[in-house]
Amino acid sequence: MNWATILIDILSWVLILSGSAFVVIGAVGTLRFPDFWSRLHAASVSESAGMILLVAGMCLQSGLTLITVKLIIIGGFIFITGPTSTHAVSNAALTSGEKPDSDEGAAK
Repeated sequence: MNWATILIDILSWVLILSGSAFVVIGAVGTLRFPDFWSRLHAASVSESAGMILLVAGMCLQSGLTLITVKLIIIGGFIFITGPTSTHAVSNAALTSGEKPDSDEGAAK
Protein backbone atom coordinates (compact mmCIF):
# COMPACT_ATOMS: atom_id res chain seq x y z
CA MET A 1 0.00 0.00 0.00
CA ASN A 2 1.32 3.38 -0.92
CA TRP A 3 0.59 6.68 0.79
CA ALA A 4 -2.23 7.60 -1.65
CA THR A 5 -4.33 4.53 -0.85
CA ILE A 6 -3.74 5.00 2.86
CA LEU A 7 -4.85 8.64 2.59
CA ILE A 8 -7.97 7.67 0.61
CA ASP A 9 -8.81 4.97 3.18
CA ILE A 10 -8.43 7.40 6.08
CA LEU A 11 -10.49 10.09 4.34
CA SER A 12 -13.23 7.65 3.36
CA TRP A 13 -13.52 6.28 6.89
CA VAL A 14 -13.64 9.80 8.32
CA LEU A 15 -16.51 10.59 5.93
CA ILE A 16 -18.34 7.34 6.73
CA LEU A 17 -17.99 7.77 10.49
CA SER A 18 -19.00 11.43 10.41
CA GLY A 19 -22.02 10.60 8.25
CA SER A 20 -23.00 7.90 10.71
CA ALA A 21 -22.60 10.40 13.55
CA PHE A 22 -24.92 12.84 11.76
CA VAL A 23 -27.56 10.15 11.41
CA VAL A 24 -27.28 9.07 15.07
CA ILE A 25 -27.37 12.67 16.32
CA GLY A 26 -30.45 13.30 14.16
CA ALA A 27 -32.14 10.23 15.61
CA VAL A 28 -31.41 11.41 19.15
CA GLY A 29 -32.70 14.87 18.23
CA THR A 30 -35.86 13.33 16.84
CA LEU A 31 -36.48 11.68 20.20
CA ARG A 32 -35.51 14.64 22.39
CA PHE A 33 -36.94 17.73 20.69
CA PRO A 34 -40.23 18.99 22.15
CA ASP A 35 -42.57 19.44 19.20
CA PHE A 36 -43.33 17.96 15.81
CA TRP A 37 -41.68 20.76 13.81
CA SER A 38 -38.37 20.55 15.67
CA ARG A 39 -38.31 16.79 15.31
CA LEU A 40 -39.08 16.99 11.60
CA HIS A 41 -36.30 19.54 11.09
CA ALA A 42 -33.76 17.45 13.00
CA ALA A 43 -34.64 14.34 11.04
CA SER A 44 -34.55 15.97 7.60
CA VAL A 45 -31.36 18.00 7.98
CA SER A 46 -29.34 15.25 9.61
CA GLU A 47 -30.55 12.67 7.10
CA SER A 48 -29.50 14.80 4.13
CA ALA A 49 -26.11 15.72 5.59
CA GLY A 50 -25.42 12.19 6.79
CA MET A 51 -26.37 10.72 3.43
CA ILE A 52 -24.00 13.04 1.55
CA LEU A 53 -21.10 12.12 3.83
CA LEU A 54 -21.87 8.39 3.74
CA VAL A 55 -22.15 8.27 -0.05
CA ALA A 56 -18.94 10.29 -0.45
CA GLY A 57 -17.08 7.91 1.85
CA MET A 58 -18.42 4.84 0.08
CA CYS A 59 -17.51 6.32 -3.31
CA LEU A 60 -13.94 6.80 -2.12
CA GLN A 61 -13.86 3.20 -0.88
CA SER A 62 -15.16 1.77 -4.15
CA GLY A 63 -12.79 3.68 -6.44
CA LEU A 64 -13.62 4.58 -10.03
CA THR A 65 -15.98 1.73 -10.87
CA LEU A 66 -19.58 1.18 -11.85
CA ILE A 67 -20.37 0.89 -8.15
CA THR A 68 -19.44 4.55 -7.72
CA VAL A 69 -21.89 5.55 -10.44
CA LYS A 70 -24.62 3.49 -8.77
CA LEU A 71 -23.84 5.07 -5.39
CA ILE A 72 -24.06 8.56 -6.89
CA ILE A 73 -27.42 7.73 -8.49
CA ILE A 74 -28.76 6.28 -5.23
CA GLY A 75 -27.44 9.28 -3.29
CA GLY A 76 -29.07 11.69 -5.74
CA PHE A 77 -32.37 9.83 -5.45
CA ILE A 78 -32.26 9.99 -1.65
CA PHE A 79 -31.14 13.63 -1.77
CA ILE A 80 -34.23 14.51 -3.85
CA THR A 81 -36.81 12.31 -2.11
CA GLY A 82 -35.76 13.13 1.48
CA PRO A 83 -36.61 16.85 1.40
CA THR A 84 -39.63 16.16 -0.81
CA SER A 85 -41.12 13.74 1.70
CA THR A 86 -40.30 16.13 4.55
CA HIS A 87 -42.14 18.89 2.70
CA ALA A 88 -45.13 16.62 2.09
CA VAL A 89 -45.31 15.60 5.76
CA SER A 90 -44.97 19.19 6.99
CA ASN A 91 -47.58 20.42 4.51
CA ALA A 92 -50.00 17.71 5.64
CA ALA A 93 -49.39 18.59 9.29
CA LEU A 94 -49.89 22.29 8.64
CA THR A 95 -53.15 21.78 6.75
CA SER A 96 -54.45 19.47 9.47
CA GLY A 97 -53.95 22.20 12.06
CA GLU A 98 -50.65 21.28 13.73
CA LYS A 99 -49.16 24.47 15.19
CA PRO A 100 -45.67 25.07 16.62
CA ASP A 101 -45.36 25.29 20.41
CA SER A 102 -43.98 28.85 20.26
CA ASP A 103 -44.13 31.81 17.90
CA GLU A 104 -40.39 32.38 18.07
CA GLY A 105 -39.04 32.95 14.57
CA ALA A 106 -42.50 33.23 13.03
CA ALA A 107 -43.18 35.82 10.34
CA LYS A 108 -45.11 38.77 11.68
